Amino acid sequence: MLTFLGSAAGDAGTVLLLHAFPLSAHMWEPQISALREAGYGVIAPNVYGFDGSPSKPGWRMDDYAAELCTLLDSLDCGRVTVAGLSMGGYQAFAFWRRHPERTASLVLCDTRANADGPEALAHRMEFRRAVEKKGAAEAAERMVPNFFARKSYDEKPGMVARVREAILRQPAADISEAMRAIAERPDSIGLLPAITCPTLFINGDADGVTPPITASDMHARLPGSKLELLPDAGHLSNLEQPELFNRLLLEHLDRLART
Repeated sequence: MLTFLGSAAGDAGTVLLLHAFPLSAHMWEPQISALREAGYGVIAPNVYGFDGSPSKPGWRMDDYAAELCTLLDSLDCGRVTVAGLSMGGYQAFAFWRRHPERTASLVLCDTRANADGPEALAHRMEFRRAVEKKGAAEAAERMVPNFFARKSYDEKPGMVARVREAILRQPAADISEAMRAIAERPDSIGLLPAITCPTLFINGDADGVTPPITASDMHARLPGSKLELLPDAGHLSNLEQPELFNRLLLEHLDRLART
């Protein structure tokens, strides 16, 4: 069974938080606290092999979506809002594809719907081989400099250090497996017009990994969706602008409750 943070108990509904690569559910701590205070149940699972979740060699996004459903069933949890950031967004697409009846709404953050092209795929495979050879430190060295808006590195060194530490504690083999699953994810561009649940896109306006134009394109393809850009935020927008992120998330949930 996947390890997770939070609890399904909550009078206002339940939110499933899916973390970015190669972090863990701890990246959602600012949101877990805010959601609990607002009366929501929160489930923030760790992907295979991360922070105590069992490893699963060869896993794919659909496998993880099925595992998430099993976790929800074990907690007697029905429909949920699924919020995913980066890799978590890929998992959110997979969850909707398999279980639309369990998806009350989607919050897709700093992510993309398109699959890797040849160049991105080649880079990801080279990255994977480097992590297998050099360990988790290679992932931290490559990814942390691209995660945040420029001034955050000077103004929020503690946040940057915590993210680095979160990467370093993950097993290299499981980082590699997650990277392979990301590389093999299906294209979800064609899925966007078919999504019928309320959907919110959140993106850092300084995100260099999934830039705002990526979020704008998805928003344009999904009728009735809403797009919010967070100022002075890069790829981990929930950590750089937690107060604004939480306000937008709670406003989305409040709108959902009134429909």
